[in-house]
Amino acid sequence: MSVEKMLEALSTVQEPDLGKDLVTLNMVSELRIEGNQVSFTVTLTTPACPLKDRIKNDCIRAIHVANPEAVVLVNFTSHINSKRTDPAAVLPNVKNIIAVVSGKGGVGKSTVASNFALSLAADGAKVGLMDADIYGPSLPIMFGVRGERPMMKNVNGKGMILPLEKYGIRIMSIGLLIDEKNAVVWRGPMVSSAIKQFVSEVFWDELDYLVVDMPPGTGDIHLTLMQSVPVTGVIVVTTPQDVALADAKKAIAMFAQAQLKAPIIGLVENMSYFIPSESPEQKYYIFGKEGGKRLAEEYDIPFLGQIPLIQRIREGGDEGKPVVLGNDEAARKAFSDFAGNAARSIAMINANISPERRAEVVLG
Repeated sequence: MSVEKMLEALSTVQEPDLGKDLVTLNMVSELRIEGNQVSFTVTLTTPACPLKDRIKNDCIRAIHVANPEAVVLVNFTSHINSKRTDPAAVLPNVKNIIAVVSGKGGVGKSTVASNFALSLAADGAKVGLMDADIYGPSLPIMFGVRGERPMMKNVNGKGMILPLEKYGIRIMSIGLLIDEKNAVVWRGPMVSSAIKQFVSEVFWDELDYLVVDMPPGTGDIHLTLMQSVPVTGVIVVTTPQDVALADAKKAIAMFAQAQLKAPIIGLVENMSYFIPSESPEQKYYIFGKEGGKRLAEEYDIPFLGQIPLIQRIREGGDEGKPVVLGNDEAARKAFSDFAGNAARSIAMINANISPERRAEVVLG
């Protein structure tokens, strides 16, 4: 055996999403041969990659074709990719900025955004969560930080707001700056100014993902964010029924406009079906069945998953401890699968994979 022979063998292993082999993509490193043992490291595009086992098995199989007697040890690390190359841009140390949107309220967008951010962090990513819903901030309740106030820090001679850190991620919300009993009665320019402040005057530091929980609808805040920061892409949240799908179409259409042109990372369907705690094998499609999946197929965008209607999801948000931090396996798996699919789609956006190919890969 030789390093050259082993690299030649590994050059037959395709990265399933990016469509090229691991060697061409420079994903193989630290290849060592000791006797009949071959060890190497594969660098994934995201720590949330759900295809890790497939890649590992393909590598072992390729090495065994070259040498059936080899003992193969595959290690993994990750380097989250990014399209951002301008060090002078806003948030230069944030690799990916993800807007979580919905066409209407009441579809559980903040719950999805919170558990999505925590699921990414659980896989080892550095994650921030910005609550851009100025009129109805909910993150202070959902993370159990009601009444807490962020500190200030001097950064290069400028006073910056330090986001709170909770459950391993950094969070910022207008609800941390004002009394929760007070209504935010602001006109559009003031709201836009607050969003710009959250971008330019909050010290997010280095992040792999900054998840932005957007307000419902298609208005000032959406335009301000898209014009202020280079958004990697958008995740659309809907529920299965037609009245929600009609508004989800408006959200998709907004971000497809030429002046915004933000890639759609994919669509996730929340409250897809009800699972009673006493009969976890049962599914009741209270709001209709697979409406979100049909909509994703109609628009050729990735369908990222279905989140069931489970009591613990609601309780986790009300108690300040999102459900992915608890013991409900059905809820945790649903959010983990969704986060993995979203991370794959983000990696493919950064690698300039076409929307049709991304939809095909994630749906497949």
